[in-house]
Amino acid sequence: MLKSKKIVVLGHFGVGKTSLIRRFVTDTFSDNYKVTIGVHITKKVVEISAKETISLILWDLEGTDDIETIRKAYLLGTHGVVFVFDITRPSTFQHLKSDLKIVSEKIPNTPLMVVGNKTDLVDAKELQITLDENEITVDFLTSAKTGFAVDDLFTKLANQLAKDA
Repeated sequence: MLKSKKIVVLGHFGVGKTSLIRRFVTDTFSDNYKVTIGVHITKKVVEISAKETISLILWDLEGTDDIETIRKAYLLGTHGVVFVFDITRPSTFQHLKSDLKIVSEKIPNTPLMVVGNKTDLVDAKELQITLDENEITVDFLTSAKTGFAVDDLFTKLANQLAKDA
């Protein structure tokens, strides 16, 4: 039996949520920016082992500068969360701790991956300085453009959800 798990992908406007999902699902990238309005839902089946697969139902929620305003209906039945910020835009991570606290309160006891995206736009040393100066702890640093660590992110979350099932 194929298990399905709902994953919500959250973050501010323009952090690359849609691009991360597109890279993971279709292995493509586009520079054409289109704002997600409401929610866009896609699916990808991930192989956990030779005998086990899991269907990730990916909910790409519209970006918001105020995480409090996310519609509760979008969060119902969530099994995992990917919270994305843009490593090049401080406005998307300046309130990261409080944003994550709000998410944890809205969806308690749900696996949460914190993702710094757009690593292709900064060098490694500069990136580490930004993370250290802002006391940011991430689960993954990714680039939707190059594909760096995108599959690893979703595969790790899928494996974690398969164990929790």
